[in-house]
Amino acid sequence: MTTAPRNALPRIAFYAPLKPVDHPIPSGDRQMARLILRALEATAPVEVASGLRVYDGAGAPAAQAQLTAAAAAERDRLLSLYAAEPARRPALWLSYHVYYKAPDLIGSTIAGSLGIPYVVVEATRARKRLTGPWAAFAAAAETAIAAADLVLCVSARDRRAVEAYAPPGQRVAMLPPFLDLPPAVERSGPQSPPRLLTVAMMRPGDKLASYRLLAESLHFLTDQPWTLDIVGDGPAATEVAALFAPFGPRVTLHGACAPADLAGHYRNADLLVWPGLNEAFGMVYLEAQGHGVPVLAIDNAGTGTVIRNGIGGRLTGPDPQDFAAVLSALLADPPALRRLGHSARAHVEAHHGLPAAAERLRGLLTGLLS
Repeated sequence: MTTAPRNALPRIAFYAPLKPVDHPIPSGDRQMARLILRALEATAPVEVASGLRVYDGAGAPAAQAQLTAAAAAERDRLLSLYAAEPARRPALWLSYHVYYKAPDLIGSTIAGSLGIPYVVVEATRARKRLTGPWAAFAAAAETAIAAADLVLCVSARDRRAVEAYAPPGQRVAMLPPFLDLPPAVERSGPQSPPRLLTVAMMRPGDKLASYRLLAESLHFLTDQPWTLDIVGDGPAATEVAALFAPFGPRVTLHGACAPADLAGHYRNADLLVWPGLNEAFGMVYLEAQGHGVPVLAIDNAGTGTVIRNGIGGRLTGPDPQDFAAVLSALLADPPALRRLGHSARAHVEAHHGLPAAAERLRGLLTGLLS
């Protein structure tokens, strides 16, 4: 996949080891990868260098060894390609989302071989994983991140970890998460009963824990009027359905939705409710706010990256009672919900829109390309 150049600057190679841009399953990672491609177009011609997915979610050394071998073959293929077709030789390599479960086993080595700058967007350093079932992948992630000329972090938490172990001369900067905003739509205000919305994949781990916390919170609010639409699917769908079955028709599970249908859910919602336990940041929060829908989440380093408490959303403490208390107050105060919705759209336009991100990325990369 090659995008059309918008100027005469040299070519950028793009790679997303965790989830390629053409992966069939939608997620925040895939969406962010596609958005970075669009932002890069403002700087130079961009080519997706590889679609090899390097991801081990189970901590299986044998699987890691197989993926390492596949990555070595992919490196050989690309180096041969660039030698045979010099016009496709990149002047900079950028990889998106590198961490111990999905290290970049391709980009840093190729950049070193070609003598070109290497950039990582969203790097997570987890040195405690250098022992245990992910040891090999964690070491590879650390090596790749250390090799980067520039690391762009999406959260302050990641930046602190990257800077703590940065080698001499490595540049570290922030690139706040961003999205392509939908057209602004005038909203009439909260419905009666208020319509809550959750959009999240259904998988074991933090996602299922967030669903569980949400269900426990709603049990405190059965005497208040509300309905909940849940959009999402995944291997934990049966467990999620069981969590919300006690609420009967107040909760509707819609499964996975196409983007057009998802936009409709946002337009119909009064409040997005998603705890977001251990979220890196959560694209869903930006999407909701972009549609003028306020959001409610647990306060942590990731959610705080895209939610300003009291401006476009509310952040709560980490247990169901905290979450329920804030949700209860919002349900009982329609004018407050309306004000949060208005500020949500303005907040995202000012701080997380695609044009601003493209300009920032252009400024950060131009010096490396010159």
